[in-house]
Amino acid sequence: MRYLITSLISLLLTFSAASQAIEGVQTASVPGGIVVMPLGIDSPEPPEVRFYGNRVMVVKQSQDWHAVIGIPLTAKPGAHKLEVNTQGQTSTRSFKITDKQYETQRLTITNKRKVNPNPLDMERINSEKGQITRAKAWWQETSPSSLSLSKPVDGPFSSPFGLRRYFNDQPRKPHSGLDIAAPEGTPITAPADGTVITTGDFFFNGNTVFIDHGQGMVSMYCHMNTIDIETGVTVKRGDQIGRVGKTGRVTGPHLHWSVYLNNVAIDPMLLLKTENNTR
Repeated sequence: MRYLITSLISLLLTFSAASQAIEGVQTASVPGGIVVMPLGIDSPEPPEVRFYGNRVMVVKQSQDWHAVIGIPLTAKPGAHKLEVNTQGQTSTRSFKITDKQYETQRLTITNKRKVNPNPLDMERINSEKGQITRAKAWWQETSPSSLSLSKPVDGPFSSPFGLRRYFNDQPRKPHSGLDIAAPEGTPITAPADGTVITTGDFFFNGNTVFIDHGQGMVSMYCHMNTIDIETGVTVKRGDQIGRVGKTGRVTGPHLHWSVYLNNVAIDPMLLLKTENNTR
């Protein structure tokens, strides 16, 4: 009986956190945006939702489960479908994505190996890929305490999300995060509660930290000077995780900050607290 009561309290607390979490989302049904979709399901247990094979966050609000969907930058305009599994029954939900054109940015990288790696560099890059891929796809059932994020470092936004980038006039993948300019050594803090998934020194990203916030919401911090946190440590909003640096592929000291939902990068500005939502 005591176990049943404890389980019910835990379930109610999870539902309460989920209900609060959805309030921090600014929706944008565009590549790199977020869609919040009511599912029309009021079951006590959450449905399992997938978008192109990836698990999707679900939160309960007003007696209805809602899917919080990250939209890939590669998504084409038009109709897209969610797969929803409720108590063994599978159904689909449709929504539309509209086009968005992001600006172009051209950068000059003095270390040419960071643009065109040599064979030894490629061996290192390929060996690091698995660790990075696993971190971005991390999933745990616990709901995030909030989807509203605090700015992780004090400084101006220097490069927005989604830029179509050229390094030394060579096209590369779009910018999958926000760059925040700050002097080397400036403290970096966790924007929300979470657990450190992994840390490392990577060829392109430099000193990097990944934090799990729950249900496929993962944040990444790159080019750090120092990493002041260890894998597996639980952090609270505002805890220091490292300091700004210029490691990896950079043109100067700054923080590259990415946020992932269902294993795709979304614009962190859509989750940033209103008072910090300025460029």
